[in-house]
Amino acid sequence: MMTDTPYSFLLQNIKTEPAFREIAEKVTAGTRISSEEGLYLFEHAGLGLLGTLATLVKERLHGKKAFYIRNFHIEPTNICIYHCKFCSYAHNKTGETWEMSLDEMLETVKKAPGDMREVHITGGVHPTFDLEFFSTLLQEIKKLRPGLHLKAYSAIELDYMFEEAGVSIEEGLKILKNHGLDSIPGGGAEIFDPEIRAQICDDKAFGRKWLEIHETAHNLGIGSNATMLYGHIEKYSHRIDHLEKLRSLQDRTAGFNTFIPLKFKSANNEMSYLGEVNAVEDMRNYAVSRIFLDNFPHIKAYWPMIGKQMSQLALSFGVDDLDGTINDTTQIYSLAGADDKNPVINTKGLIKLIEDAGYLAVERDSWYNEI
Repeated sequence: MMTDTPYSFLLQNIKTEPAFREIAEKVTAGTRISSEEGLYLFEHAGLGLLGTLATLVKERLHGKKAFYIRNFHIEPTNICIYHCKFCSYAHNKTGETWEMSLDEMLETVKKAPGDMREVHITGGVHPTFDLEFFSTLLQEIKKLRPGLHLKAYSAIELDYMFEEAGVSIEEGLKILKNHGLDSIPGGGAEIFDPEIRAQICDDKAFGRKWLEIHETAHNLGIGSNATMLYGHIEKYSHRIDHLEKLRSLQDRTAGFNTFIPLKFKSANNEMSYLGEVNAVEDMRNYAVSRIFLDNFPHIKAYWPMIGKQMSQLALSFGVDDLDGTINDTTQIYSLAGADDKNPVINTKGLIKLIEDAGYLAVERDSWYNEI
């Protein structure tokens, strides 16, 4: 029998197959579902059931709260040694290139509003931007803004800079941490399955290297985020495999802050012929991720990627975080045809976005401490 929760009556009145009811009973009881059950939800569950279960999990953790942060981005370069077929950002796809000098990046920090709490630094894997360059950047930012949280360098960037420097993952992360690194973003995970990865990004680090870098970071006290690129050539089984690997790592380290599903956007890349999945598929993916990743405290919808309205809707499918104010400092998704061509929203607008969806807007820091 289902436990007595505010959702029990609704769940009991959803006409389901026995498999759905068994999964629903597990979720309402706070019991982990299996990979097979997660795949069954992806393949067969309706949005009504998924939204109900995902909301149950989310509100068990956070009630009606939806989080945001005051942040900005630095994207050092779009010059990249890799040739990912899904990428609309790298110089080889757009024809437009940029590489910021150390002084230019520090000037961006100086000009950032004084109430910013976090800077997110990630970009292409530049052939000459090395460990010394990026360590110096962190150190100089900390001198300018000691209280600013530095979330910097995807695992793909880290893998290259450590290889070039001839240091181990642990040694490299210790160097960066000593220069001011606070956490690392989740980019570069894409899909862990090696066969899919071979078709979409065959020349960059394997999924297992991404996992190794994040696990090492967690063991050094460096938190991180996790991502998954969905809506291209992968199947539901590949998504569940990806989520299971993240869940297993989180069981060992508890070092992930949030999970961010990243939607494949089809403009200006070699996989444009695929088109894009629809909003129903977006919400399905958010909901199953929230239900399956029972040890992840947060699920984030990155509003510059899916747009403000879809981000509002995602709050009803397990999402509890809409990222931050961004301040028009990212081009990664605008170049790929994101719904928000000009990704700008002020704090007042972000609060209204959340409140209009029926949730309580809560400002946070990078560790999800409420402000």
